[in-house]
Amino acid sequence: MNYSPSSKTKAQILVVEERISFTRYDQLVTEEPLEIRLTFPKQTIAVTMRTPGNDFDLAAGFLYSEGIIKNREDIEKISYCVDPEIDGEQLQNIVNVTLKSELKPNLKTLERHFFSSSACGICGKASIESLHIKGFSAIPLKSEVPAEVIYSLPEKLSNAQRVFKSTGGLHAAALFDTQGELLKLREDVGRHNALDKLIGSEFLAGILPLNNHIIMVSGRSSFEIIQKCITVGVPIVCAVSAPSSLAVEIAREFNITLVGFLRGKKFNIYSGVERIKVSQKMEYP
Repeated sequence: MNYSPSSKTKAQILVVEERISFTRYDQLVTEEPLEIRLTFPKQTIAVTMRTPGNDFDLAAGFLYSEGIIKNREDIEKISYCVDPEIDGEQLQNIVNVTLKSELKPNLKTLERHFFSSSACGICGKASIESLHIKGFSAIPLKSEVPAEVIYSLPEKLSNAQRVFKSTGGLHAAALFDTQGELLKLREDVGRHNALDKLIGSEFLAGILPLNNHIIMVSGRSSFEIIQKCITVGVPIVCAVSAPSSLAVEIAREFNITLVGFLRGKKFNIYSGVERIKVSQKMEYP
């Protein structure tokens, strides 16, 4: 069966505004892993999380920007995987690239992009399963956090972004306690880097795990963001912007409360609604 992943994924969410909440359907940007393979030498050279679409452009652009190819003629063929032993859902997540035979690419520069999986091919389920294999489990429900605490986080994060105020070009990751007190903030040009800095700081201070904390990021929440939060046991993750489909999937799998579009007196809850205390609920069909 042919499978073509969409750039959007439908999900049911709980919308919280002021003291009222209601359910509705939302469109998430799809996040799927793309594995880029060379046919000769036969090996995987990169795995990257992306929104499906223009995958061949992505593969070619990656190879060019990394210095593996220099001219269009260096690529003889780009195609999706046709291996009959790989599940149809995964075929569209694997791109095979055939370079001209006389090209001898230097692949050592690509080592930082690669991660391996015991699964055949790669898909969102394989990425999630890898966390189970490493021993991570669902985060237990301990206490509720009032919606008013969640409302207060963006302003506190923004006020603490000192470098951003002078450059306008940085992401931030902030650590709060369950009363909404800002404990620490780190900034970086990449939101994943900012989160790594925050986690590394707590690791060196011997404060992990972060079972009674909230993390907020200044951009969107992707698979990598939630994955990192799982490793330190954070129960509530908030973001200014939207989550991806795989971020929601992994948050639900590991019982993380995932909050998105946190702006002013409004936010969406994509998973783990039990941890947010809302004064009044209004259900819509």
